[in-house]
Amino acid sequence: MKDTRKIDQTLNHLFRHESGKMVSVLVKIFGSENFELAEDVVQDALLSALETWKYRGMPENPKAWLYRVAKNKAIDIIRKNKHSNMIDFSDPEKQLLTSEYTLKSTMNNYWQEDYIKDDFLGMMYACCLPEISQENQVTFILKSLCGFSTKEVAKSFLTSEDTISKRLYRTKEYFRKNKIKPEIPSAEQITDRTSVVLSSIYLVFNEGYNSTHSEALIRKDLISQAMHLCKTLLDSERTQLPEVYALMALMCFHTARSEGRLTPEGGLIVLSRQDRSTWNKELIQHGKTYLYKAGFGNTFSTYHFEAAIALQHCVAKKYEDTNWKAILNYYDLMLDISKDPIVSLNRCLVILELNGPQKAFETIEKLKGNKILENYYLYHASLGSINEQLQRTTEAINNFKRALQLTQSKREQQFLKDRIASILN
Repeated sequence: MKDTRKIDQTLNHLFRHESGKMVSVLVKIFGSENFELAEDVVQDALLSALETWKYRGMPENPKAWLYRVAKNKAIDIIRKNKHSNMIDFSDPEKQLLTSEYTLKSTMNNYWQEDYIKDDFLGMMYACCLPEISQENQVTFILKSLCGFSTKEVAKSFLTSEDTISKRLYRTKEYFRKNKIKPEIPSAEQITDRTSVVLSSIYLVFNEGYNSTHSEALIRKDLISQAMHLCKTLLDSERTQLPEVYALMALMCFHTARSEGRLTPEGGLIVLSRQDRSTWNKELIQHGKTYLYKAGFGNTFSTYHFEAAIALQHCVAKKYEDTNWKAILNYYDLMLDISKDPIVSLNRCLVILELNGPQKAFETIEKLKGNKILENYYLYHASLGSINEQLQRTTEAINNFKRALQLTQSKREQQFLKDRIASILN
């Protein structure tokens, strides 16, 4: 029996980083009407790896091994169904798959590295067609191309697993009925379509940066995946847009602070108490470079302003040096672009720093009744912090208890329990 822990870690990494690419290639081969078949082949390849590596050990190149197994399974399916109507072979390139003389060479062409990258990008954009609602677009990318569980996607959207399952079903039906092909959009369409792709990447990053379904608060595998997806966009000249650079800068700034966010035991450390000497200066510099590159053209997205806010935190030598006035200005500019309630909530915390708890309370009271915030643990935790500073201990405890009910992160739950205990003591 081989090292199962190392095997599990490797497979988890491959699943997060490569499953979406394999699905994209297989959808191009089988057609988008057979999306679930493509997903099944990838799952079968992963299971084969788990069963084989457990006894024989991992191959020298696990990724190549996994791709080869998926390719061979695809060849078997083509052979079994070349005379059926399940797969549409009317495309001239696909017709070559129906002949044993050209089957393997044609299949090998599909699995060339450059084609895999283009197919993956094409599939991301195919998920973002205007006819598919934005919620369904992002949901589908997260689940089918980024390896998210239905539960993780539900938490990212602050909704139920049943709702996410229905969104996935409707999107797959749309793909099936319309035989959607994975294609990178034209230059005229690419800006609007990229915004949805970036939303999914940012949600992947947020789940890694502040994990909801893991013992650890920070999941480096998801952070790495999100940055990898964004880098994939930047590696293609067709998708090197200002907002893509801005999101990459934002993720660099946030990731740079990761080591300072946790105690040695894995507990949460608030920003004001973090040891800034642990922050990754190289990543901060990379973030500055990406933010500089994001300045071309006339596009200013929320990612530009969020990155600018994150940069203010990164460059302050200590918490007391933070330029809160600049940060408040960035939040105001962001709200001119999008009336996002989460942005409004974060703005309240800046007002807390600038003008004190009473002004912050008056501001956060205006958000009362918002359905998204009512189910968002940080809204109640923020209200608890404000009430605690106003010495309204009963209200603060109730706020923290409500936040405790709304987060599934064990690290955050412990942090909130400690806050309650500190008030009671």
